[in-house]
Amino acid sequence: MNEEHTKKLYKDFPNLYKQHNLSMQETCMCWGFECGDGWFDLIYDLSKKIVKLDPKVEAEQVKEKFGSLRYYINRNKNDKVFKLIDEYEKKSGKICENCGKRGKPRCISGWFSTLCNKCCKEKKEKSNAKDTYKEDKKYIPTRISVRV
Repeated sequence: MNEEHTKKLYKDFPNLYKQHNLSMQETCMCWGFECGDGWFDLIYDLSKKIVKLDPKVEAEQVKEKFGSLRYYINRNKNDKVFKLIDEYEKKSGKICENCGKRGKPRCISGWFSTLCNKCCKEKKEKSNAKDTYKEDKKYIPTRISVRV
C-alpha cells in the first residue's frame, strides 16, 4: 500500500496500528500494509468497525495471501470482531487489489491475486504470463484461519 494511505490509517487509527513502530521480532505490522491500494477503502472501513467494537484491539499483520486479505489481531474475546474480520476477508476476494474495482481471483504465473479485467491484463502483459485460474478446477485458493 502506498505511503499516503498507510499514513492515513496510522493517523486515524493510532491504537489499532500502534504496533507498526515495533521490531520484526515483536510484530509483523512493522512491514506496514502488505497489499495493494485497491483495498484501502475496505481496510479503512474494517478499521472503523473494529475500533468501534473494541478499542483495545491491535493489528499484528495486514496482508494479501492467496488473493484475499488476511487481517491478524493480537487479542480479542469478542466473536463479533472475528466475524467482522472474516466478512471483510471474504469481501476482498471480489475487489481488485490494485484499483479497488470489482475483481475476481486470478492465478498468474502461480501467484493468486484478486484483480479486475484491466489490471489482470496489465499484469499478464508485464510478466508475459497467462491467467491459469479455473473456477471449476483445483486452483481455487483455500483460506485456513487458526484463532487461539
